[in-house]
Amino acid sequence: MTFVTRIRLQSGNRPALETIVDEIRSKAEQKGAELRGPHSAPPERLSVPQYKSTAGDETRQFRSWDYTVYTRQLEIVGHNKLARQVTEFDFPEGVHIEVELEQIEQMA
Repeated sequence: MTFVTRIRLQSGNRPALETIVDEIRSKAEQKGAELRGPHSAPPERLSVPQYKSTAGDETRQFRSWDYTVYTRQLEIVGHNKLARQVTEFDFPEGVHIEVELEQIEQMA
């Protein structure tokens, strides 16, 4: 049985995100693990309204807070020890990580 670990990283801080992706890539190269990616999704532009009052008066607003979220997805095939090490990295504040583990059964 082989495990595929999908790692999804998101951040509004693109340089911090790229630094983490480079660290994961170099660690995979050192260990000789099969790494797929990083796959980049188009940047997502978000806008958050900011109200001047908590009373729900939507006519009184500050300018909306606009920001961009960058996403990278990687897959580590097999090499469970590397996947565990990656999830234990000290991620910078503002970098969000999601890890999904999939078990693949090989056909005989």
